Amino acid sequence: MNVLAIGCHPDDIEITCAGTLAKYVKQGHNVTVCHVANGDLGHVEIMPPELRVMRAQEAINAGALAGIKVITCDIGDVQVYSDNRTQRDKVVDAIRSTQPDLIFTHSPDDYMPDHTAVSKLVFDASFAASVPHYQSSVMTPAKVTPIYYMDTLAGVGFQPEEYVDITDEIDLKISMLECHISQLKWMREHDNIDFAEFVKTTARFRGLQCGVGYAEAFRPCRMYERVVPARLLP
Repeated sequence: MNVLAIGCHPDDIEITCAGTLAKYVKQGHNVTVCHVANGDLGHVEIMPPELRVMRAQEAINAGALAGIKVITCDIGDVQVYSDNRTQRDKVVDAIRSTQPDLIFTHSPDDYMPDHTAVSKLVFDASFAASVPHYQSSVMTPAKVTPIYYMDTLAGVGFQPEEYVDITDEIDLKISMLECHISQLKWMREHDNIDFAEFVKTTARFRGLQCGVGYAEAFRPCRMYERVVPARLLP
């Protein structure tokens, strides 16, 4: 299968579904991660132009650990809008280029406006990408794709319907997260938050819910043409 995870910022995918994506790679599937925003406002001291470059490389480094291809729409932080045609077409191009069999993205009820905007962009773009004469830079149509919504930060307000056992992938997931040095270092030194521990604790909590060591949680988009009679999660 071709698997596409579309997150907002570099590190969002590592937080929510990197273990699942690593499991797909181990099973021989093709996995691509697309970041819609470039994370350029994600630091107090590092200026946006420098941080944009740093975070792009951190994301590539993280993906390389698991054999995952990483691409970006390169939109500035707090500038993601679900009703923006140019931004939607960037997501359309990402979908048409990867021809996914399923897509992971943020929950429509996530905590940050950029995240909820990405969720809506992905839903809209994944339909537009299937229309043969819809004009974008990539003109090869994709099929209407099942969508799985990823867990929210700390699982707040998210009721899982499906789980993936990532007990064998938890160390790799955390190593991928640690590649995002600009974020984790700042939080440890200035906010007194060990974000890797935070994410691992959430995975342990989801594991307890489904009877395994560590897990990631998802909810499928249950709409016409998005539901298929097969389990797509690994």
